[in-house]
Amino acid sequence: MKRILVVKVTSLGDVIHAQSVVGDLHRAFPGVTIDWAVDDAFADIPRWNPGVARVLCAPLRRFKKMRSLGDLSAIWSSISDLRQERYDAVLDLHGVYKSAIISFLTRSKRRFGYSAVNLGERGAAFAYTHRFAPRNDANAWEGMRRTLSETFGYSIEAVPPTVFSIPKPAAKPEAVKDMPFALLFHATSKDEKKWPTANWTAVGRSLLERGITPLIPWGSEGELREAEAIAQGLEGARVLPKLSIQEIAQHVELAALVVGTDTGLVHLATALRKPTVMIFTATSRPHFGVEIPGVVRSIGDDGRPPSVEEALAAIEGVSGRGAAI
Repeated sequence: MKRILVVKVTSLGDVIHAQSVVGDLHRAFPGVTIDWAVDDAFADIPRWNPGVARVLCAPLRRFKKMRSLGDLSAIWSSISDLRQERYDAVLDLHGVYKSAIISFLTRSKRRFGYSAVNLGERGAAFAYTHRFAPRNDANAWEGMRRTLSETFGYSIEAVPPTVFSIPKPAAKPEAVKDMPFALLFHATSKDEKKWPTANWTAVGRSLLERGITPLIPWGSEGELREAEAIAQGLEGARVLPKLSIQEIAQHVELAALVVGTDTGLVHLATALRKPTVMIFTATSRPHFGVEIPGVVRSIGDDGRPPSVEEALAAIEGVSGRGAAI
């Protein structure tokens, strides 16, 4: 194959982990060109992957509510971009209507998608000429890689190498100069995924005792209030200013440690192979967790939040990579 389009449009964590298939495909098909179709909200992620040639930013939210000629123009432009290349294969790793529409509009003669029973939305099946079945005996990320490897008959490495090349900041962020620090990603998309404020404060206190400064990111006004509540009991901790995804990624690259709930930004830390502890409270750790010995630990599970003691033990478990923890 000479040119492949991968379609994985959302969400942040899914798009991050799906990048590993790019390296697999390049090793399987030397010289192949790989493009990526993604929601424009997450377009930075495949842009950070040197193995991706073109990033096609689909304005998916505008498909739902067209309010102006500008929206129509953006939609038409994205369709034109899809049809600029003739793809030998289109691989829809998402399996819902929006990804199926993107796949169909390419006009490729080989459009791969999940079998109907495994689709997120069964009606998406109209778009595919070929099917693959997901592997359910592994976590979501490894299963996705195995699915493609078995479909096209190539082997994969057990742990994929990191693929990201994060743009360097013009200057080292002021908040992280001359000190080892840990990022505490407390924020979540759903309340049931949160970990208690007192637990975050306890972890932060332990880090301060080790000479590690806790830095606390946030994205909304509610998350800012929660960050301030965590920091209130931690003399020396810092609440970061509001940051873009790229700025957060730059902080992650400089961090000695990342501790956070099951969210996209914590999955970014695992993909960058930073010492990371992932906390699960209301999602499946076996399905969404990441385990890399000495580097990444996932603790807790759906309906069983981990204790502070478990978190501190996990931090010890990822401290053997030379990080100042």
